[in-house]
Amino acid sequence: MKLRVGDKVKVIAGKDRGKEGLIKAISKANNTVLVEGVNFVKKHIKPGPLNEQGGIVSFEKPINISNVMYLSEEHSRPVRLGFTFVKGKKMRRIKKLNDVLEK
Repeated sequence: MKLRVGDKVKVIAGKDRGKEGLIKAISKANNTVLVEGVNFVKKHIKPGPLNEQGGIVSFEKPINISNVMYLSEEHSRPVRLGFTFVKGKKMRRIKKLNDVLEK
């Protein structure tokens, strides 16, 4: 995977298109990422032993990894990432600009 936890990304598709945020979690099995401040959903909770009052709870859900792009702070725009080898180490790089990202 080219994206990592803590990377700043921009949503390029879906109801939250245009929003930016940091990656909180990645699920390789489902190809999804949890982005801070994006894709809030509401869930109705029935009263029960743990929650006596019940009500409507709002929380973030993961979105597909194909709907986000890495946001380069240096270039101020979303960019595609690839891999390259630098001194025997596999490093991430920006494809069009050939800039290597720091680890």
